[in-house]
Amino acid sequence: MTEQLEHKAKEVLKQVFGFSGFRGTQEPIIRNLLDGKDTFVIMPTGAGKSLCYQLPAVVMEGTAIVISPLIALMKNQVDQLQSLGVNAQFLNSTLSKSEANKVKKETIAKKVKLLYVAPESLTKEETVSFLQDAHISFIAVDEAHCISEWGHDFRPEYRRIKTIVQQLGDHPIIALTATATPKVQLDIMKNLSMEDAALFKSSFNRTNLYYEIRPKQDIKKQLIRFVKEQKGKSGIVYCLSRKKVEEIAEFLKVNDINAAPYHAGLDANVRIQNQDGFLNEDIDVIVATIAFGMGIDKPDVRFVVHYDVPKSLEGYYQETGRAGRDGIESKCLMFFSHNDITKLDKFNKDKSVQERDNARILLQEMTSFAESAVCRRVQLLHYFGEAFDKKNCNKCDNCLHPTDQYQGKDHVELVLKTVKAIEERFGMLHVVDVIKGNPTEYVQSYSHDKLDVYSKGDMETEDFWRSVVRQTMLAGLIEKDIENIGVIKLTDKGAEFLKNPYSITLYKNHDFNDLKQEDEEIDSTPIEATAYDEKLYEMLRALRKKVAKQKKLPPYVIFQEPSLEEMATTYPCTIEELTSITGVGQGKAEKFGKEFVTLIEQYVEDNDIITAADVTVKTTANRSKNKVFIIQQIDKKLELEDIAEALDLSMDEVLEEIEHIVASGTKLNLNYYIDQVVDEDKQEDLLDYFMTTESGDLEEVLEDEDIEDYSEEEIRLMRIKFLSKYAN
Repeated sequence: MTEQLEHKAKEVLKQVFGFSGFRGTQEPIIRNLLDGKDTFVIMPTGAGKSLCYQLPAVVMEGTAIVISPLIALMKNQVDQLQSLGVNAQFLNSTLSKSEANKVKKETIAKKVKLLYVAPESLTKEETVSFLQDAHISFIAVDEAHCISEWGHDFRPEYRRIKTIVQQLGDHPIIALTATATPKVQLDIMKNLSMEDAALFKSSFNRTNLYYEIRPKQDIKKQLIRFVKEQKGKSGIVYCLSRKKVEEIAEFLKVNDINAAPYHAGLDANVRIQNQDGFLNEDIDVIVATIAFGMGIDKPDVRFVVHYDVPKSLEGYYQETGRAGRDGIESKCLMFFSHNDITKLDKFNKDKSVQERDNARILLQEMTSFAESAVCRRVQLLHYFGEAFDKKNCNKCDNCLHPTDQYQGKDHVELVLKTVKAIEERFGMLHVVDVIKGNPTEYVQSYSHDKLDVYSKGDMETEDFWRSVVRQTMLAGLIEKDIENIGVIKLTDKGAEFLKNPYSITLYKNHDFNDLKQEDEEIDSTPIEATAYDEKLYEMLRALRKKVAKQKKLPPYVIFQEPSLEEMATTYPCTIEELTSITGVGQGKAEKFGKEFVTLIEQYVEDNDIITAADVTVKTTANRSKNKVFIIQQIDKKLELEDIAEALDLSMDEVLEEIEHIVASGTKLNLNYYIDQVVDEDKQEDLLDYFMTTESGDLEEVLEDEDIEDYSEEEIRLMRIKFLSKYAN
């Protein structure tokens, strides 16, 4: 690069882009490209990757062609460049024919410095013909990992870039990506015929990011709690499907979170409006498919949540990389479930055998990352071929909350002996099969069941041995073969360990196997009130007793025990919040609630408590069609047997539905039915009983010997009448 060109580059850096100096490896990258040499850049999100081709484009004569996979990315970058006074344009399917022709004319006239082109547009003959007439300075292939079938976002159209680029003449190429394993790096360089390109690889370590993985259990409450803890901050919630994106966005909105959806199926105007709203801080949280965020320049995203498990560690790394691009601490939370892995595996069923096997290996990596108790940062950096020399990063859940450790010398030695015995030609699953003594077709066909190491580890589980293999790899004793995917080889360090074994500490994996079924649908579910505030609970009980005495009613009629426990857990301070408590409907809240919320509000203020109202999950509507139907039919005085038949329910199930309705504070008049099936004397006796009993629990009432002469149906019907009359 000439001195004059170097001076111009620094001048443009300051005057156009507003920076006083280059960051990291930006300067040598730009110098290499200005010298007309092929350049391969691997630089994490937020490290200034775009500048590496935008600045040379402004400095050099002609138009830089930027091949980019996403319309959102193009629009965002073109808008930014135009605001800096740089003539940047894009060519994609959103333009009308006249708009596209205008862009082409400006390009041919050498007025455009950067032209962003979608790979789909690039493959059209008319586009290739037009570009052959343009004065091209260089070609940039952004998101270059899309070219590799091992990349997390492989796109077949990227494979055609090489032949098209060759048709455009001999121009320097710069390929850029934020994520690339050693295998993906090799693929990119081969597929773009740039094996001799200078490689500039920045560290993958995002020191300001906190990584955490939680079981995908009670996810609605977990999500609301987490997002509300980040109140007013910008965040992204990633989901795998468009349907789930819209569902979660709506769910967050009704829970008073300023959220909006983003996915490719939305109307283009809505998509742009939501994206701009997020960039301009009119929207706090974007719920999106993985398409959102590629190239979006928003530095202050404070959190990224993966509601669903990503398809690969590359995808996870890139998506979490959209947090904290300004260097300020940000949180990355993923909810993990084996159900998600199973679903993702099923999505691949229509792919070719090779693609299916590749996708399965990527999912295995994802599962191992989630289950492993080793430092998350160590695992991520190792995956991208980078070592992390600290044992504890203090910025991930595994480092801050370590699992049990154990002495792993003998286990590691067995893994290394097995890898050596099978001649370093197989992958992890085969290694585990040999150690466990699984007589698989492969094991037997290679006579590995005859080896000394065969079945030496049959006392431990396969999960245990997979964990040992992973940790042996992280310790640098074995490594993956880049040329042969999945194959494990000994390293020099591993060979030395076999000669002189030494003590090595291993971690027990997290166990995600025994989880309750995670919440798949956004439905109203009662909150399990556990670990409630005992002091507040006793105060609420005392208030309930006082109110009951004033109204000459049993205490349970006011609020039942589970409702009080939940109040002492979530601290509802308004009548509206009180209606979210299990067993408290609008009617009951308005009738008895004022003194209770006043007490709770004062208690919260006196004790400086951050309320847990964020775990109260609101939904867009009450989805119990049965509830509405039953109320309507009782208003019409329909027989309960007819209601049961219409709903295809048993009489017992209908009574249970009615009990829930009344317990929530809705008044029902069942006299028309009760008068037919319960004698007047029995009605009076049972009403007197409910007025004097201390227990509101149905099971306890049914076991009470004082009313053993009454049928269960009579007791339940009169309890419904009593609660409806006095409690609602």
